[in-house]
Amino acid sequence: MSNKLFQFLDVPRQTPRTVPVAIRVLGYGEISGDFASPQASTQAERCLDCGNPYCEHACPVHNYIPEWLKLVQHGRIMEAATLMYETNPLPEICGRVCPQDRLCEGACTLEQTDFGAVTIGAVERWVTDEALRQGWRPDLSAVQETGQRVAIVGAGPAGLACADRLRRAGIAADVYDRQLEIGGLLTFGIPPFKLDKQVMRLRRELLEGMGVRFLLGREVGRDIEFGELVDDYDAVFVGTGAYTYVDGKLAGRELHGVHDALPFLIGNTERLLCDEPPLPAFDLRGRHVVVLGGGDTGMDCNRTAIRLGAASVTCVYRRDEASMPGSVREVGYSREEGVNFQFHRQPLAILGDEHGRVRAVRVVETELVDDGHGRPRPRNVAGSESELRADVVIQAFGFLPSPPDWLASHGVKLAPSGRIVTGADGALPQQTSHPRIFAGGDNVRGADLVVRAVYDGREAAASIAQMLQQAPRLQSEVA
Repeated sequence: MSNKLFQFLDVPRQTPRTVPVAIRVLGYGEISGDFASPQASTQAERCLDCGNPYCEHACPVHNYIPEWLKLVQHGRIMEAATLMYETNPLPEICGRVCPQDRLCEGACTLEQTDFGAVTIGAVERWVTDEALRQGWRPDLSAVQETGQRVAIVGAGPAGLACADRLRRAGIAADVYDRQLEIGGLLTFGIPPFKLDKQVMRLRRELLEGMGVRFLLGREVGRDIEFGELVDDYDAVFVGTGAYTYVDGKLAGRELHGVHDALPFLIGNTERLLCDEPPLPAFDLRGRHVVVLGGGDTGMDCNRTAIRLGAASVTCVYRRDEASMPGSVREVGYSREEGVNFQFHRQPLAILGDEHGRVRAVRVVETELVDDGHGRPRPRNVAGSESELRADVVIQAFGFLPSPPDWLASHGVKLAPSGRIVTGADGALPQQTSHPRIFAGGDNVRGADLVVRAVYDGREAAASIAQMLQQAPRLQSEVA
């Protein structure tokens, strides 16, 4: 029996070194370094190669994790990258932004012991980056073109994943997006210290090399009618995301200095892409910032505010730390960079001064109550109100889908929440109530993980290919 079977006994879990805090808060570069090749191989060898790989089951796209870890052990990087790509159209992105601690690594057998999970996410990122540096590209040499065309509305993760898989099926993919760059929130919402924008530029090159056509700066419903797409293409995929912020309905939210998370993050990323200084409203030098919300978007706001020179950043969350929906890793990075967390605090109102500017947030302490209906709910503690000093307040309560009017006018059924209904009444996965319109990502799920949007795009492409493959046969039967 190979001694490598018990590698985890001798080799501790190791993650790539991060940029020291004092340096990383001065800029927006990615803070995680890369493994050297021997380190990646050694960490991959810690995998037990479980007969029932919990990591693979916990991965939303069901990556063949033990298999590609074994390839990394043997230095077969190109083959490992190809295997990753079999299940994940955007592996270099998911390796950076997935909350592995809640997914594959959280389910790793070693995580249930004192040895620590295999560093799956860091190995995935290293493999994809290294393979691309060595010239790896998707192989479409055996693809046979069908002559069929699909329009994709939205160049976010769902749309990009759908385009990738359509091209692998020999189907032409035209991607429409109102922005001038691809990626959606991958580009404009996720800060560069989590996802360097050069990664997105390379992804665009890869997709264009596969034959994907991007029609950017063209908003459906304004620059081109949705009906034209339905008429001109064999099918349409809608991946418009979720951009409507959840309004906490706090008194004082109209005060000067109150921002919603998405405009704050997008505004900062757009000015970085143009190499411009912050807008006056987002110049936080010397200001005391309070971020309301405990998800990954809240952590992005925390860490962006630090880099914008805030005198202090306080993150308010109404439950305990263990209940936070954000990645444990991102919470840890926020704390390292100087963010103060206030748990068990419910915001009640935003308070202003005589000039209409924010001066504080009134909060009340909470306790978690298990009422037998699932997740314990927070209950306010009487007489525990206090004020947190604030010059700027950023609301990060989450996002909802913003279904465009043209969906309903084409018979696409929506849920009361505004989500697009797919896969109902015998329909194909990701197929809407209109047989040639498919959808996926946050406009179907509500605000969710990037990797689940990737999954939806991948599955939608498979359903579209299946429908188009059957279409000629059905037409001949009707004739």
